[in-house]
Amino acid sequence: MAPQRDAGAGAEAELPEYAGHYRLESCLGSGGMGVVHLARSTSGMRVAVKVVHAQYAKDREFRGRFRQEVAAARKVSGAFTAPVVDADPEAERPWMATLFIPGPTLADQVKRNGSMPPAQLRRLMAGLAEALRDIHRVGVVHRDLKPSNVLLAEDGPKVIDFGISRPKDSELRTETGKLIGTPPFMAPEQFRRPREVGPAADVFALGSVMVHAATGRGPFDSDSPYIVAYQVVHDEPDLTDVPEELAPLVLRCLAKEPEDRPTPDELMRELRSVAASYDTQAFIPGQRTGWDAPAPRPKPRTERTEEPVGTEEAEQAHEFAAGAGRKAAEPEEAEAAAHEAGPQPRKRLVRRAALGAGALGLAALGVLASVTLLDDGGAATAPKGNAARSAPARFKPWEVKATSGDGGQGAPQCSYGAGKLLCAQTGLVFALDPSDGRRLWRHSVADETSSGPPLLSAGLVQASLDDQGRRTAALDPASGKARWQRNLPAHNGIASAGGMLLLTGADGTVTGVDGASGDTKWSRPIPGHATPYFTTFAGDPLAYAMSTSDDGTSTHITAVDPRTGEVRWDARLQGQLELLGTADGHAFFTSADALYGETKAVVRYTPDGGKTRRVALPVALSEAHGTVRGNVVHLSGTGGTLVAVDMEARRHLWRLETGASRTSGPVADDRHAYVSAPDGRLLAADARTGKLLGQTPPRLGKQSDRVAGSLPEPVIAGGRVYASAPDGTVFAVDGGDPSTWSR
Repeated sequence: MAPQRDAGAGAEAELPEYAGHYRLESCLGSGGMGVVHLARSTSGMRVAVKVVHAQYAKDREFRGRFRQEVAAARKVSGAFTAPVVDADPEAERPWMATLFIPGPTLADQVKRNGSMPPAQLRRLMAGLAEALRDIHRVGVVHRDLKPSNVLLAEDGPKVIDFGISRPKDSELRTETGKLIGTPPFMAPEQFRRPREVGPAADVFALGSVMVHAATGRGPFDSDSPYIVAYQVVHDEPDLTDVPEELAPLVLRCLAKEPEDRPTPDELMRELRSVAASYDTQAFIPGQRTGWDAPAPRPKPRTERTEEPVGTEEAEQAHEFAAGAGRKAAEPEEAEAAAHEAGPQPRKRLVRRAALGAGALGLAALGVLASVTLLDDGGAATAPKGNAARSAPARFKPWEVKATSGDGGQGAPQCSYGAGKLLCAQTGLVFALDPSDGRRLWRHSVADETSSGPPLLSAGLVQASLDDQGRRTAALDPASGKARWQRNLPAHNGIASAGGMLLLTGADGTVTGVDGASGDTKWSRPIPGHATPYFTTFAGDPLAYAMSTSDDGTSTHITAVDPRTGEVRWDARLQGQLELLGTADGHAFFTSADALYGETKAVVRYTPDGGKTRRVALPVALSEAHGTVRGNVVHLSGTGGTLVAVDMEARRHLWRLETGASRTSGPVADDRHAYVSAPDGRLLAADARTGKLLGQTPPRLGKQSDRVAGSLPEPVIAGGRVYASAPDGTVFAVDGGDPSTWSR
């Protein structure tokens, strides 16, 4: 099938016209993170160019992960991988170009023609083994080898998609979801011990891929991803219909323990021996027949299309696999975007899995509200004293359904300002009375997926009225009525600080707009940042632009006065850093390794004097998010880990394994640290000891094909804690005594 125009994600399939010096000619496919285009260089060379979706180009964390993917892919070279030709992770729309490889994916080939004959299976297994050898030689683990990541070219299979980058705040959907690895192609250790995942996990995946190629199904076969995950960990694989000469080798690849599996080199030696007994020409390129030749073997008895599983579904699956009632580690996340080199687009499907909380005892899809600490006047303020001391005596916990639906619009994302609980859902912003949950007003906005709570600037709710984000209305938080409405300058990023809106244009120019009037006050570039996107914090009058070096060894940070655009301080710090917050004249960061992004330390920088303090974490955290309370940093990571680090004392205070598959970023006051779980629970831990003090009941959603890619944070205000859940509810509890929440 020829490449098609208009086959990508909306208008983005057509735009931009160029990526670097490569003219984008047609769309090969699209996925949650971007669109893959067939393109040509100035000399006419055909390449496949992955261009990141515009909304993710604004996300610094996502850019960092895309940079890591490019670095990993560039390390790998070999006859059975798709080489990287060029890339620009710092472009307005980051992109990566690989050599165009005509041919179907293995998933499409098996779906169209059924199982492969023995000779083709031997060629496939040998090519995949050689690809893994080349990948592992340079210290890279693929982590997401599966049929849709294998292209069948004339000269052998090609492995694509190194699966590192993914949107930080994506919402997973049937058609455009950001998906992670599929249980049938994941190794047992990816469910049980994700921090120990190494090259042997790719060999297990190779075995599963071979069963799929030989039979049209996986070695662990069920409609439920939860059952498949359990089978991967506990059951023996089903190798029925796998050719006898290959079955013993495939079985070794599927060994439960990594050390019992062969290495890629051992596989290649074994395959030479197997081939010698049958068709020694099968591995000689000149003698190869086309991949599309009809297979003489029968069609698979149960034809299945490869369906990656959404974030929450896979997380619940690995919990089930590890055993009911026991905390399981989170599987490594992997990119399953549209393949870079195939000749046709692929739809990405999320399997609709029954969430059967009663039958399987699983926590389900998750999510909820976001938060910062603000005063009743609507201005962001740093919390003082015990922000969540017991609420007024007359306060009673409440729970309301935010919309008339069943939560299908996604969980509301909320913040506190001007004495109101301000929330956003797809196509809607609204305000609730924080005392009892009554809806005060609602206002329609651009019909796009909300990636955060309403933006508050100068005490007004800044609502986008069109998909480009230009037509904006400033709403009175008390009534929802527009104070002003106008077209803002074109921009790719927006942030709020000091009563100003900071708009980042495509050319890197930043425009400061008065949030109270909509008037433009200044416009200028930020020195040292090609396209600056800003991070801001409640109570901090400055905005922060950050850029990481290409090799991930240093981070440039600039503090900007949002009222004038003037630089207040500027520094280049060692390491790949993410800004967590500011307090008492210090800036606090996580420090991650440049390849996989695991957080290994917390860094405190003091602009007045330029001093840096670094405290290493005893165990690295994946997907770390954090908050700052004085000199104490609270961090959450995948697997439900919550840790606290005292930067003044230079010591690790405590570590809590919450038992959740993952959690939101933490928020904290003097007494408690709070996080939300995927099933809608709100959890509270003692801020001094890390002891789990209480949790609310789960609030499960009805839809299993739409889940949040990240969990926004709870909200602390006036002694109460607010959160939202997958079923579309917003709820409030007394922050003083979490032990009463489950009563």
